[in-house]
Amino acid sequence: MTIHNSILEVNLRNLQYNYKKLSGLARKSICAAIIKSDAYGTGVLKVFDALYKVNCRNFFVATTQEALEIRKKRSTSNIYVLNGLENNNISVFSKNKIIPILNDIDEYCFVTKNIKKYKKLKFGLHVDTGINRLGINFKEFFELKFKNNIHILISHLASSDESNNYYNSIQNTKFRKAIDQQFTTAIKSLSNSFALILGKNYHYDLVRPGISLYGGHQNTKMKKVIKPVVTLKAKILQIKEIGKNEYIGYNQTYKTTKKLKIAVIGIGYGDGLSRLLSNKGKVFYKDNSYKILGRVSMDTITIDITKNSRHLKVGKYVEILNHTFGIDSLAHQCITIPHEILTSITKRVKRVYI
Repeated sequence: MTIHNSILEVNLRNLQYNYKKLSGLARKSICAAIIKSDAYGTGVLKVFDALYKVNCRNFFVATTQEALEIRKKRSTSNIYVLNGLENNNISVFSKNKIIPILNDIDEYCFVTKNIKKYKKLKFGLHVDTGINRLGINFKEFFELKFKNNIHILISHLASSDESNNYYNSIQNTKFRKAIDQQFTTAIKSLSNSFALILGKNYHYDLVRPGISLYGGHQNTKMKKVIKPVVTLKAKILQIKEIGKNEYIGYNQTYKTTKKLKIAVIGIGYGDGLSRLLSNKGKVFYKDNSYKILGRVSMDTITIDITKNSRHLKVGKYVEILNHTFGIDSLAHQCITIPHEILTSITKRVKRVYI
């Protein structure tokens, strides 16, 4: 059996707990799950199965390829593709019971022109209410008469993680206008993770939590609702002592001022650990924390264990992420968001499920 240098431990029970709690925030709505990008790097098939066991039946991915990979293994539930047709043949969606979310008028006209050939095809529309990414232009949306064969109408908030941001209200008002136009039968969906805590008037028929399922809260009220899901561990490869006035790592960015005891850890930017943690990040073992010295390299980091080395041995694992120092804390250190922290963890890191 191969012993991996780094392990991402995914707590499926906490994932299921989070889904139930998020569902409870919008009791009158269907609660879907965003599982794009390999379920934010945690392993899409394991996550799909865990959420299915707690009655999740609606799943959103970004690409057709992601949807097909899931459908080949899992024949049940609605799978929505946020990127739309992506120039793929409609038959791919119809045959595999995949629901494309159409993002422009041309796509919509193309689908409706061919709908008689693919009578069982379900599809949705995305109206752009102000994020200006994918989606049908808001003004153009009102220039067309849509037929009542649309399964779902969605939009996406740009700043739901900022509860006091006026733009949330502007987008919500636009979405209501789009609904009032002609969408009485379609499922309506606006809320991503943090819109769940903006209030009931954002929930509509279906909510689509993403990062909050995996323990991300971005220091919002969501922090009190959900549990952490992942722990990232890495193995001690070597322990040694180095003298005063020695350099550690590439480009001499750290110089010792005294004799130190260091440990070399088997994780680096090749595993998804940001180089921004060079000379400022830390790792954990039980109640102790250890500072990263020098540059984060592709395969390793070096930590200072001078003060608390008694319990550390080659082959033991230290933690980069745990249930105290989670993806939001690491994201803050790296000047990014928890989504990037999770999805950056590469396939070289072994996924383990508990």
